[in-house]
Amino acid sequence: MLQTPLDQFQIISLFSIRLFCFDFSLTNLMLSNLIMIIFYSLFVYLLSSNVNYLTESSFFLVPNVWQIIIETLYETIMQLLFDSINIEGEKYFPFISVLFSFILFSNLLGLVPYNFTITSHLIVTFILSLSIFIGVTIVGIQRHKLEMLTLFIPANTSFILALLLVPIEFFSYIFKPISLGVRLFANLMAGHTLLKVIIGFSWSMLFIENLLAIIHVIPLIILIIFMGLELGVAVIQAYVFTLLTCIYLNDSINLH
Repeated sequence: MLQTPLDQFQIISLFSIRLFCFDFSLTNLMLSNLIMIIFYSLFVYLLSSNVNYLTESSFFLVPNVWQIIIETLYETIMQLLFDSINIEGEKYFPFISVLFSFILFSNLLGLVPYNFTITSHLIVTFILSLSIFIGVTIVGIQRHKLEMLTLFIPANTSFILALLLVPIEFFSYIFKPISLGVRLFANLMAGHTLLKVIIGFSWSMLFIENLLAIIHVIPLIILIIFMGLELGVAVIQAYVFTLLTCIYLNDSINLH
């Protein structure tokens, strides 16, 4: 049993594998990541294939529940891309859809009891945001070459004012991946910690032998409410992360 609310974020080695100076141990973080990838791959394969296991068509003129979920997900991502980058965003649909789905599934699977939340670790969210930042920068350089530097100089800026604004714009650009990764990490970690605190409080009150034990129903009700709130946070944070990625991509494409 966990002793403190922060123990749920501890990375534990399940199977130790060491080769020379390298550590290839199987941890709960890696195991949860593999489970999420397998689950997501099966979800996409079984619900997006042309035929199902009965060799019948998987898509119908009148969609079923699962088909509605897939179509709604794709329509949301496509609308997000169109609103952020206009028609040029269609080419980035595969990447953005996988990014949104990966974060969403990671957040939702973290709500399963005794499961490990991948996105509650800063190293995971920061590597993800840093990779996106590098990719977005490469897209901008390939498209605009040296004109990419105009991102750091606002329009109609005098030379004297540019000496002050260019360092500010440069540092704000550099801190984009940090803010993107920290935002996702902080929201998921804070929410899961709060849920653990309420669960521990309810569990402790359950062992009270007098009439005060009835009061444990109150934190349980609060726990149910916070579970619904965490479910909303999981979806919203995936959407916000994807939205900011689209905004950064739009800045590199259109130099806004």
